[in-house]
Amino acid sequence: MKLLYVEDSPRLQRSVGTGLRRAGHVVDVAGDGEQGLWLAKSGDYDVMVLDLMLPALDGWTLLRRLRDAGRTTHVLLLTARDAVEDRVRGLQAGADDYLVKPFAFEELLARVEALGRRSHGIKRPRIVVGDLEIDLAGRTVSRRGRMLPLPRREYALLEQLALHQGRVLSRPEIERHLYDERTDPMSNVVDAAVCSLRRMIDRPGEPSLIQTRRGLGYVLAPP
Repeated sequence: MKLLYVEDSPRLQRSVGTGLRRAGHVVDVAGDGEQGLWLAKSGDYDVMVLDLMLPALDGWTLLRRLRDAGRTTHVLLLTARDAVEDRVRGLQAGADDYLVKPFAFEELLARVEALGRRSHGIKRPRIVVGDLEIDLAGRTVSRRGRMLPLPRREYALLEQLALHQGRVLSRPEIERHLYDERTDPMSNVVDAAVCSLRRMIDRPGEPSLIQTRRGLGYVLAPP
């Protein structure tokens, strides 16, 4: 998934950002509310993790302006305020979830991934495509009962295709969700990743689960 993390603490930016990336997500970080709002309105994110106490523009105002602009990105609020009225205010302002500092990173990750599934209309943490099964919570993949260990890049690609099962994803869409802005848009990173993933999940002599739509992109669907 592609995440936006808005937090002014350099320590938390490093620790939480690194943890989310190690979990296989692409993460953009903003250090103040104005930058966070600009990224949230101009980018395409599955989930935004938003601290409330920010310089330049506080989290309450950022969230209100984001919703006023019609953006429906799922938002998880992070704050040291634990009063019931603060939590209610955040949810009424348009937040989707709320986590009080200090927090366990494992809980943050679980909540972010749950919001990501919700944004794609998926309730259960398992996606089945033919005889392929993806466990989003355990980050495991199996086919006909046999576990398929995937490197981080290939798993992230498969997860993105699975979350949009049956819909063609263009190369730019895949790039935006799997790679940071430093990736050369003229490179063949997406094609190379698809080729590698096919070798890992497809069965010899059988049609590929990842189908190419020439001039359009790729789609994950039963053969």
